[in-house]
Amino acid sequence: MNYNRLFITFLFTLSFFLGYSQGLLSKKTNFTRQDTLRGSITPEREWWDLTYYHLDIKVEPDKKFISGKNTVQYKVLEEDSIMQIDLQSPMSILKVIQDEQELKVKHDGNAHFVHLVKNQTVGNIETIDIYYKGHPKEAIRAPWDGGISWKKDKNNNHFIASSCQGLGASVWWPCKDHMYDEVDSMKISVNVPDKLTNVSNGRLQLVERIGDTKTYHWTVKSPINNYGVNINIGDYVNFSEIYDGMAGKLDMNYYVLSYNLEKAKAQFKQAPKMMEAFEHWFGQYPFYADSFKLVETPYLGMEHQSSVTYGNKFKNGYLGRDLSGTGWGLKFDFILVHESGHEWFANSITNKDVADMWIHESFTAYSENLYLDYHFGKEASAAYVIGTRKLIENKNPIIGLYNVNKSSDGTDMYYKGANMLHTLRQLIKDDEKWRNILRKINVEFYHQTVITKQIEDFLSNETGIDLTEFFNQYLRDTRIPTLEFSHKKKKLRYRWTNIVDNFDMPIQIKIGDDTQWIYPKSEWQTLETPSSKLPITVDKNFYVYSKEVL
Repeated sequence: MNYNRLFITFLFTLSFFLGYSQGLLSKKTNFTRQDTLRGSITPEREWWDLTYYHLDIKVEPDKKFISGKNTVQYKVLEEDSIMQIDLQSPMSILKVIQDEQELKVKHDGNAHFVHLVKNQTVGNIETIDIYYKGHPKEAIRAPWDGGISWKKDKNNNHFIASSCQGLGASVWWPCKDHMYDEVDSMKISVNVPDKLTNVSNGRLQLVERIGDTKTYHWTVKSPINNYGVNINIGDYVNFSEIYDGMAGKLDMNYYVLSYNLEKAKAQFKQAPKMMEAFEHWFGQYPFYADSFKLVETPYLGMEHQSSVTYGNKFKNGYLGRDLSGTGWGLKFDFILVHESGHEWFANSITNKDVADMWIHESFTAYSENLYLDYHFGKEASAAYVIGTRKLIENKNPIIGLYNVNKSSDGTDMYYKGANMLHTLRQLIKDDEKWRNILRKINVEFYHQTVITKQIEDFLSNETGIDLTEFFNQYLRDTRIPTLEFSHKKKKLRYRWTNIVDNFDMPIQIKIGDDTQWIYPKSEWQTLETPSSKLPITVDKNFYVYSKEVL
């Protein structure tokens, strides 16, 4: 075994994940009014409900400049007259119009408070137009820092893309920038130089030539979170196929740089395999109305809804590396599989507060080994997810801080979360039941924003197991349950340590060759055995530590 190589791979992987969500994983501890305005459901947000956006912009690559407007349609839930719109500096709002009247806007950092003149009658559908312009924050190491990537391809053509998870969509367009309220549908119109193509979410409805430019009009029919909206601009070519899926014929489109066409045609054969595996485990793809796309970008990739971005160099693994160190990670394209898994967990089922981002990342990291399970078998999938445990830090709880736009620090929402779910699969003792639970969760919370408690309650109800302490242990505590045991005089004594109050998870062990379940608690339990010479083996599918004591 080449330990130097494994160590280098580990450091590389760790550095990737520590920054993976564009600032959400930064170790910030001091929070400001701006954090609260960004991360909470303020009074100026809660009285109105998003129904429709039309983002209509011009992108000028040579100037690194964006200008245009966002038409915001909303339903009035309560009478009020002040609306919070978010747009981050150095972008600036030029004016806001309602019913042809320009409105007063009070600016407070990145939050902008629009003072409405018209009476806002409960139940009415109203519209405002927000005109804006500026040089958006440039992403230097996208997707880790976020913003707009202004790059060139090897033929010196502009190669541009947005990525803004955590940092927020308001880094490049004005919106209601909080996860709890997804717009019901939207139109995205992007004007670019005529030699370039823009690819955004949903389906392409029209390409309109305007002088030496073209405007690409995309329509999204499904609810979409703000950070899932994207622009991708480059010298793209397109190829496609029809996938015969659970809900009928699904358009699968692929946009790549012209000189990467043949590589993409070979590598993207994994896309229908991904769809087959995930529809098996999770149920139907959530966005048949909007199609599925993979779009090549100048950065690694991101889960933009129905417009999944891809920059994995057409290699298996993560840029050719196996995160698990088992070999199984090289059996699939990590970015293609992982980011597509987010269509179910992040884009269809979306956390209301980024503190609950484990709902996105734990289930999606877990989807990697379910892909392996479907195509290569249960042993392969188990080996993979167990292999990723070396990436777990256990420094901070998986759940972050609420109302300040702050997820957990570190990597653990990915692979500690995945191993938590793998452990839960063992507790259920029935793989078909587990599969049905995963499919049902995608029906129960289809196209919804959720909180952790909803997911916890659902899983407790569906499994028939009170999972309160299970989730308290793995989501809210950094300690890993440790099974202490002693085997003497034909008696096995055992107990849990490093646990939250009332943690009593059963676990499977082997006494010699005999497999059985035991039910440890914090107090010592005793089990008679045939011989003290028989070895005790703890099932490695449970994410726990074990320790033999004298």
